[in-house]
Amino acid sequence: DLLVDPQSGAIHLERAIIAADSGQIVNPDGLSNQLEGGFVQSASWTLKEQVNFDENGIIASDWDSYPILRFPEVPKIETVLINRPELPFLGSGEAAQGPTPAAIANAVYNAMGVRLREIPFTPERVLAAIKSEK
Repeated sequence: DLLVDPQSGAIHLERAIIAADSGQIVNPDGLSNQLEGGFVQSASWTLKEQVNFDENGIIASDWDSYPILRFPEVPKIETVLINRPELPFLGSGEAAQGPTPAAIANAVYNAMGVRLREIPFTPERVLAAIKSEK
């Protein structure tokens, strides 16, 4: 679940549900933590992270000025683990990272009717997409 501010173009993540079919789950807490961390990292890539340059080089010289998802922006995350003990265990640490940009893009489409195809989905890109759909 997310909100898109049509005036500013800002995307606010409210809730994410992650489901993982990992075969036999040996460490459910560890798997949930891996999935949640992967989602947060990928959401940050999707919404904010980029290296910006000016005529002197890279603009962000530290983590404070680098565009990254901050803790207050992290949504409520629910994980659904599908345990299949009859199957071998599978690596799932990065399972949330691949689908996250597409899930956010589809949620924006459901909310606003605009397609975002280039990450990060900055407010400027959201506003440009809204304008191009009119």
